Order: sequence, then structure tokens, then C-alpha cells
Amino acid sequence: MKYLVIVALIFVSKFSIAQYPAILSQRDQARVVDELLEDRLRTLLPTLMRREGFDMWVIISREYNEDPVIRTLLPATWFAARRTTMLVVYDKGKDNKGNDLGLEYLAVARYDVGKVFKRAWDPDQQPDQWAQLARLIDERNPKKIGVNKAPHWGHADGMTANDYDQFLTVLPKRLFTHVTSAEKLAVAWLETRTEKEMVIYQQICRIAHQIIAEGFSDNVIQPGVTTTEDVVWWYREEIKRLKLDTWFQPSVSIQREEPETMMFKRPQPLVIMPGDLLHVDFGITYLRLNTDTQQHAYILKAGETDAPEYLKNAFKRGNKLQDILTSNFKEGKTGNSILADSRNQAVAASITPSIYTHPIGFHGHAAGTTIGMWDMQNGVPHTGDYPLHYKTAYSIELNASVYVIEWKKEVRIQLEEDGYFDETGFRYIDGRQTELILIPKPGTINK
Repeated sequence: MKYLVIVALIFVSKFSIAQYPAILSQRDQARVVDELLEDRLRTLLPTLMRREGFDMWVIISREYNEDPVIRTLLPATWFAARRTTMLVVYDKGKDNKGNDLGLEYLAVARYDVGKVFKRAWDPDQQPDQWAQLARLIDERNPKKIGVNKAPHWGHADGMTANDYDQFLTVLPKRLFTHVTSAEKLAVAWLETRTEKEMVIYQQICRIAHQIIAEGFSDNVIQPGVTTTEDVVWWYREEIKRLKLDTWFQPSVSIQREEPETMMFKRPQPLVIMPGDLLHVDFGITYLRLNTDTQQHAYILKAGETDAPEYLKNAFKRGNKLQDILTSNFKEGKTGNSILADSRNQAVAASITPSIYTHPIGFHGHAAGTTIGMWDMQNGVPHTGDYPLHYKTAYSIELNASVYVIEWKKEVRIQLEEDGYFDETGFRYIDGRQTELILIPKPGTINK
């Protein structure tokens, strides 16, 4: 019997291959990444530099100790900085007739860095790379020089102490007072999404949704046999099979009709059984953009064709909390203000809320407006004080605790869906879960 179960599971994993939206070849992925980067540099960065008041941005990073920002500026075929990579962006301003001269993109390197950053150093003429950087800055005489040193966002704190000291050593003394933290510029660069990215982002989120759905199906789960860890590693293998990446280990957990003390006494990992409420936390990385999703599934008991009403009603409370939170998205409103208003409104609606929503994009837990953390429900210092900007993306992450009389305990509806905020308001990038996933799907049950 054990042999037959193993053979059956091998057959399922080999032949039940889901159909996903098109996933590009490695070569085409590189092409798209480079096109998106060029578009961001040409159309987005000038606006951000002028909004934040910088006419020069200097990014310096050494190989295998990469600044988080420089990773978003390198071409797709560069997997790391090379030796010491120096990039300089300079706003040339306007000419005497008021014509915009645009930005200048310089690579203080032996070669161009991608299509936009042009080589501005010849080691045969000037062997000292740092001296060449100083000369380029001196010639342009910028009014405000941004460097990636930041007290609050690790994403914007990528310049090492050694590189900063070396930078000040070679910089002309008259420019010392022109150097300042580029924290807000770096955050703006990382958090702002372009129109071209948002066209692509929907399909990235759709791929993630469909992988979750396949993992939460009887193509993968055999109640009474499959464990939570089996599903976790199926997700990891499926991500690799599809030539995608993930930025964190997926997790699969269970809530069921038994005392919490019994859950902890059961052998780990847990075997999935009929009547279980499953939860998954899952994300992929594709075309340098990340997803972060949490959804629920219910394992049907013998004779059931739907989840119990009490679990469906609990799930609706989670959706209601999402609606309350996203209705508070307003440009210029801080994360802490959104958090406080949303919690007050949820409590008034008899919902027990926990809100820990974060930006998403180039990083999973990305730079930008933080709206609560699981252990900071009264506000998050600094990053929670940052105001909401248009053209930014967020993982709407939260949970609603609901007391279920039938189970004699609280059930947590833990949801997370990726969304986008612009001048038209908030929207989910590829929709959101509004009903429990059923395993098996009702249409596959013999009647």
C-alpha cells in the first residue's frame, strides 16, 4: 500500500502540470529588464531628482557588497557590481533659452554600465578612479550632492563607511557642505512604479496567484497523506521549474477544530486533513519585481460541497478589513495616520484588526510608506511617518481575528494581496481572494 501511495504521488507531481500565463525565456527577461530600466532612467528619475531638490546623485558600490539601489541600476546581465562601481547622475538644468538639458549619466568605470551610463574614466589617462570621480564632480560644481547614507531605510543606506570616507577625502573641500543624504530620493526611486512596469506587474501577480491555486488543489494535496511541509517544498520546486525566483521561504499552516494545545502536541509537520483551514504565505520575483500573497483554502469533509458558513463569514471579515484600510489611502497621508484611522474604523465595525502593510516592488519588504507592523500597532517610527505618494505599490497585509463558536476559539483570517495607488485611487493589481479556495474543487466531486 505504501508503495502505491508513493507511485501515485510521483504520477501527480509529474503529469499534473498547471497552465500558467506566458513566462519569458531568460534572454527575453533580460531584454525586458533593460528596457524597463532605460525607461525609468529617462522618464522617471528626472522628475524625482527635481522633486527632492538634487542636481547630482552619486552611487558607489563594491563587488559583492552591493548597495540595494545600485542593484536596480545595473543591466540585467550584471549580477553584481564590478570591483568598485561608481555611477553619477547629474541634472544639467536649462540653457540660456530655458530649454531643458536633461540628465547626464556617467559611469566612472572601464566600460559603459548598460545602455544609459556612459564610460567616463580611462585608467590609462588617470589610473586613480577616485581622483577621476572627484574631477568629474568638480567640473560640474553641483549645488546638492546626494549619497546613499540614511538613518531610517536600509534600502537607502548602501554606501559603506569606507567609501564615504574615501569620497570625502578626494572631494574638493568647497563641496563638502553640498553633500547630503539621498534617503528620500533613493526611497522615491525604489517605491515609484512606471506605466510600463504596471502593465507587466499584473501578469506577475497573476502567475503568483495561479501557482498558489495549483498548490492548493488536489493535484498537490492528498488529505491524510500530504503534510504542510510537502506543500511548502512543492511551491519551491514549482518556482524553480518555472525559472522564477522567490525572496522568502513559503509557509503553509493549518487552523482546525481542536484546542490550540492539541495543535502544538501533534507531530510536525502537520498532515493536512478534511476540515482544515489552510493558509499560505508566498511570493515570487520576476523581471526584478516581487509579489507577496497570503490566501486561505478549506479541505472539504466527506459529503461537503462548500466550506461551512461560519468560516465563510469569518473570511468576509478579512475582506472588510482590507476595504477599510484601502479606503484610507490618500496622497500625503502618513502610514501612521492611515493605520490609526483604519484600526479605529475596524474596531467600530466590531473587527479585531492587526495591520502590517508594506510597500512592494524591487524588494519584497520595500522602501516607502509603512502602515503598521505586527508588533507596532500604535505606529511605526520614521518609516510610518513617511507620506503616501502616487504611483506606488503595496502588499495589503493584515489579519482579522474572529471568534468561531463552532470551534470554540478565535480564527485568524490572514490576507495579503498586492495593490497599486495612483491618482485614480487604490486597486488590486490582479484582484484579491474573496472566497475560500476549496480542495477538491466542487466540480471535481463525484455526486
